[in-house]
Amino acid sequence: MSITHIIVGFTVLVSLYAFRNQAVLQRLILNPYTTAHRKEYYRFITSGFIHKDHMHLIFNMLSLYFFGGVVEQQFNFIFSSRGDLYYIMLYVLGIVVSDIPSFLKHRNNPGYNSLGASGGVASVIFTFILLKPLDKICLYFALCVEGFILGALYLIFSYYQGRKANDNINHDAHLFGALFGLIFIAVLYPQAIPDFFEQVSQWKFFKK
Repeated sequence: MSITHIIVGFTVLVSLYAFRNQAVLQRLILNPYTTAHRKEYYRFITSGFIHKDHMHLIFNMLSLYFFGGVVEQQFNFIFSSRGDLYYIMLYVLGIVVSDIPSFLKHRNNPGYNSLGASGGVASVIFTFILLKPLDKICLYFALCVEGFILGALYLIFSYYQGRKANDNINHDAHLFGALFGLIFIAVLYPQAIPDFFEQVSQWKFFKK
């Protein structure tokens, strides 16, 4: 069984249990005020394994399933025996790092909560995009666009929506999770950067 399958299965089980038990949900959720004042920093990680509702859970886990499997294989090829460790680090640290801006912004706001695996999933997806920029990503299984194009549009959208902050979605987590994924693979595997530009240069609109 792959690491991706284990993460998906564990997240589904924990999320479904938390749906039925509000005490567990409140214990695991990232409430910046509680985290800061009670020093319950474990919430940075546990909040990534619970979700707001079934659609939130399904969307994140389907995304992780499709992209995570490829990234996991790539890591095992590039890093050999360290591939699984680096893949786990990418996902877990993506969850943690993506929540830091929200934590700093809302640490004195008792009413603010954040949950979901979006930061970790975004880290995995953008690692995929850096490694395979010309592979197409399909939105709702219909509109298919090269990954590097969709990635650029996603970063712009997340930044813009994060400044508005009026739709109850933590766009900062999406943005910083995505940026972390790019930085993580670029640091561990610097060759990914020239490989990215070499692949993009082969895009049909850049070729004569």
